[in-house]
Amino acid sequence: MDGLLSAEELEIQRTVRTMGERELRPHVADWFEEGEIPARDLAKRLGEIGVLGMHLEGYGCAGTNAVSYGLACLELEAVDSGLRSLVSVQGSLAMYAIWKYGSEEQKRRWLPGMAAGDTIGCFGLTEPDAGSDPGSMRTTAKRQGGDWVLNGTKMWITNGSVADVAVVWARTDEGVRGFLVPTDAPGFSAPEIKKKLSLRASVTSELVLDGVRLPADAMLPEARGLSGPLGCLNEARFGIIFGALGAARDCLETALSYAAEREVFARSLASYQLTQQKLADMTLELGKGMLLAIHLGRLKDSGDLAPERVSLGKLNNVREAIDIARQCRTILGANGITLEYPVIRHANNLESVLTYEGTSEVHTLVIGRALTGEAAFR
Repeated sequence: MDGLLSAEELEIQRTVRTMGERELRPHVADWFEEGEIPARDLAKRLGEIGVLGMHLEGYGCAGTNAVSYGLACLELEAVDSGLRSLVSVQGSLAMYAIWKYGSEEQKRRWLPGMAAGDTIGCFGLTEPDAGSDPGSMRTTAKRQGGDWVLNGTKMWITNGSVADVAVVWARTDEGVRGFLVPTDAPGFSAPEIKKKLSLRASVTSELVLDGVRLPADAMLPEARGLSGPLGCLNEARFGIIFGALGAARDCLETALSYAAEREVFARSLASYQLTQQKLADMTLELGKGMLLAIHLGRLKDSGDLAPERVSLGKLNNVREAIDIARQCRTILGANGITLEYPVIRHANNLESVLTYEGTSEVHTLVIGRALTGEAAFR
């Protein structure tokens, strides 16, 4: 695929891959096994190489094109989906919400520190009983004098327990609005969710807002209704289109190496027709997914990336990535279930990626609505 990419895009990809191989991969299996990551140190390092909010303009952001951002996501997820999630939530959800919908004062206050990795953000939309249907959220923001008072609970929030600022979406008398909530505000807490078997190298939290009082200027002035948070989600989903392929590529490279070295019945595993069929099919799907990702990236850079096209890319590439991970696990046999190899870790992570930022079922219905003109959500 290198011939489809510019010299600058390739250099960005190489930079992120080199950093991932040298500084992240040696530790990621332990982080996954322990269910703990040094999130603040990672954010600082990722800020140093310029990948936090890298596709945004100004305020300390790198201002790269969409394809470069996608390639960075691919290389991070080739190490672990949790690392790409940290970057996606920081840049495409929390930072993008402020950059797109915030006041100039809000942008100047938060974005430079977030781009540098000194300040961590999270994005509070999903609730315990409002996942695929954010319109049914129960979190409220009520006016009291010149202030807003927020009450409610958010669930499955990446970066929540380590965040300095939470972008929280709440129902008001004017409809759904977004608020910037400093996490040291009285009444705010973010208990971490434990006992996960997926995305263990990632901080996942609940957000609890119990009478959190905010000044009037905490509201994002340009976000009105669900179009605000859904616009942010489209940004994050775009990164997944590339990112999932990174996990798939890492699985395939692992399986190719293993099959070449592993002997079965006095022959290399790679010499068997069934193994070669698996490897050929996976290479084919990975290549098609990459072509789709680059095409969608070019559309995004030209301003022509409609939301249903993002759904198509997310649905296809995550679905194929998880199938590649499972097939690679069969090539590794029993070794495929250990953390000595990355395959089962990627497969477990992709189970979450299949669900978050819109489930595969929801993206199927988005595509169906685009094809038929009929909404099948209700």
